[in-house]
Amino acid sequence: GVEDALGDMDFKVAGTRTGVTAMQMDMKIKGISIDTMAGAIQQAKDGRFFIMDKMDAAISQPRSAMSQYAPRMVTVQIHPDKIREVIGPGGKMIRKIIEDSGVTSIDIEDDGRVVIGSVNGESAAKAEQIIRDLTGEVEVGKNYKGKVVRIMPFGAFVQIMPNQDGLVHISQLAEDRVERVEDAVNVGDEIDVKVTEVDRQGRVNLSRKAVLQEAKGITSGDWIVTDRDRGGPRREGSGGGYRPGGDRGPRRDFDRAGGRSDRRN
Repeated sequence: GVEDALGDMDFKVAGTRTGVTAMQMDMKIKGISIDTMAGAIQQAKDGRFFIMDKMDAAISQPRSAMSQYAPRMVTVQIHPDKIREVIGPGGKMIRKIIEDSGVTSIDIEDDGRVVIGSVNGESAAKAEQIIRDLTGEVEVGKNYKGKVVRIMPFGAFVQIMPNQDGLVHISQLAEDRVERVEDAVNVGDEIDVKVTEVDRQGRVNLSRKAVLQEAKGITSGDWIVTDRDRGGPRREGSGGGYRPGGDRGPRRDFDRAGGRSDRRN
C-alpha cells in the first residue's frame, strides 16, 4: 500500500478495551523518538475504541450459538478402524453421506479425524449423526429408537444403528404376556428399546419391556433373557447339572434365525 511505499513507519496495534494484545512495526529509518511512539500508540487506542464502539452497538457480546445458516467446519473423532465404514466400498458410503446430508465435503485423516464442510448447520448436523451412527458402539444399558426389520416366532429383530440390529425376545416385547409377536409389533414399526446384553458372540439383546417399565419409574426388572426363556435345553437330574461321562441325550440348539437342530453329543 501507500504507507509501505511512502511512509517511514508501518505500525499495527491489536487489543481490547483493557489493553494491547499484539504489535507489529516496519521501519525505513534508523529509529523514532519516544514521543512519536507514544503518539502512535494513543492514535491506535483511539481508533481501536472507535471500532469497538461500533461493534458493541451491533452486538455487545458473542452469540451463544453460531447461526444455523453460517458456513462451518465440524470435526468428528472416530476410531481409525472405523474409517472403512465411513468410506465404504469404492467410496460409495462417503458419497452417499454427502448426497443425503447436503454437505459440501467430508475429509478423513489417518488418525480418525473426520472434517465435515457445510454451508449450514442443519446439513452438518445430519452428516455428523450419520457418521456417529455408522461408527458408534452399542452401549449396554442405553435406550435406542429402532425400527422393526424382521419378525420371527420367538421375537422381533430391531435395527438400532445403520449396521446393527438386535433381538427383542417375545418375553421382552411388553409388560404382559404376548402370545404372538405380531400382537405387539409389526415390521416397519419404530419402537424404543434398551440394550440389556451383548453376548459372547456379539449378538445384541434388547428389551422393550424395560423402556415401558422405566417410564413408570421402575428401574430394574427381569429384562435379561435366559436360556429357559428362549426355550433352550433343560438340564436333566435333580442336581441341575450333567453327569460326567454319561449320555446327555439329544440337545436342541436354537439359532437366531429360529431354526432348530437335534444332535447327540
